[in-house]
Amino acid sequence: MSQPNTVMGKVTSVYGVKGWVKVFSYTQPKENICDYKVWTLEQGSQQKQVDVLVCKKHGNGLIAQFDKVNDREAAKTLCDSLVRVATEELPKLSGDEFYWHQLEALEVYTTSGQLLGRVHHLMETGSNDVLVVRKSKGSIDSKERLIPYLPEQVLKSIDLDAGRIEVDWDSEF
Repeated sequence: MSQPNTVMGKVTSVYGVKGWVKVFSYTQPKENICDYKVWTLEQGSQQKQVDVLVCKKHGNGLIAQFDKVNDREAAKTLCDSLVRVATEELPKLSGDEFYWHQLEALEVYTTSGQLLGRVHHLMETGSNDVLVVRKSKGSIDSKERLIPYLPEQVLKSIDLDAGRIEVDWDSEF
């Protein structure tokens, strides 16, 4: 079994009586989650690997059917599970593209060398994505900062190997 470590979505509820479930996808477009035929479903510390028989668009959402999940009661036990896939199964990106999980936990420095903190998570706002930066050991203060993910304008460099992002950002914001 490959090491699952990238969250791609969530099983939200049952659909019908034959073991189908509704799935909320974090991928863009949302149907991309259906490209993965083996999911690891995670509830707290419990993990269960499932083979995806069918995953498809249904209305505004997605529904899925798993091997050996044949009734509503079995499907109910999977609700609220995070859907994870092995990172090595994700498509390779070009040199200037990043998955959100790659940016989380990177230290964020201003162009003048001030440590603002670490990326806690990212969020969508509609106009652009935003880095949520929280204090870390050695950061200049304990402020939470919302820094727009705007390559070249605000983000000056991202160095995954060094675990560092450099931003053109006023430390007072």
